[in-house]
Amino acid sequence: MLQNIGVPGLILIVIIALIVFGPSKLPEIGRSFGVTLREFKKGTKDLVSDEEPKKAKTEETAAVQRES
Repeated sequence: MLQNIGVPGLILIVIIALIVFGPSKLPEIGRSFGVTLREFKKGTKDLVSDEEPKKAKTEETAAVQRES
């Protein structure tokens, strides 16, 4: 979806954002968006790291059961 925007589309989005929010609010919005993305990445990494040990234990249990 975002691949079809192109440079003119991005320029239009930036101009509309400047008109709606004003130049003084844009850095604040960008900063909070960055913090949100960072927290989202951290949360997904935590979920993935929580799943990996469970998956490894399940594979070990399956291997032990196959041996018996």
